[in-house]
Amino acid sequence: MNPSTRPLGTVLVTGGSSGLGAATVAAIRAAGGTPVVLDRNAPADGIDWEQTDLADTAAATAAVERLLDRTGGHLDAVFTAAGTDACGPLDSVSAQKWENVVKVNLFGTAAVVRAALPALRASKGTVVTCASTLGMRALPDATAYCASKFGVVGFTRALAAETAGEVGVTLLVPGGMDTAFFDDRTPQYQPPADAKLNRPEDVAAAVVFALSQPPGCQVRELMVCPSTEPSWP
Repeated sequence: MNPSTRPLGTVLVTGGSSGLGAATVAAIRAAGGTPVVLDRNAPADGIDWEQTDLADTAAATAAVERLLDRTGGHLDAVFTAAGTDACGPLDSVSAQKWENVVKVNLFGTAAVVRAALPALRASKGTVVTCASTLGMRALPDATAYCASKFGVVGFTRALAAETAGEVGVTLLVPGGMDTAFFDDRTPQYQPPADAKLNRPEDVAAAVVFALSQPPGCQVRELMVCPSTEPSWP
């Protein structure tokens, strides 16, 4: 390892059983770190995890606490990869589905980081949150997702200011990725067949880069998207 980089240690990954989360779990293991996962579904074999619904703040908090009990209260980093969506015009998406997107993507992110902060302060650890290019630019039929990801951008920038000198904070802004995230959408909201999407493994490498910075050196924001990303700039 380059002596100027930081060992990854124990990293909590939300949404670590699929998509970008699973790719990041694999990248952390390959780099010598120890991932632990929060998800609704089990991650790869051998990964310590807790099942939870990130839309439920109390449940998410309790799940973090159970993982910390098993790590002896030690944690080096958090990556909040979990996310969901509900596409459609505002008046055609039910309030329950709309609010669930904000609960998972924004409130769930805040709940996990809040519960992990004492351990991260003790280790001078790092938080990497996952926003989106749609946290920077708004598109129609995406009010729930844009609201949640714009919220993650604001939350992360404020957290970085609040914890400066105590905890490292990085905002990840990914563009479209080749994952199952789009599978449950109706065809009109799926990427076209010829869409150029990033491999989640490549975005995961950027997360590991941010986590590997030595204390005091911060990658504040990382945008990683295909060169033909339609939602950027």
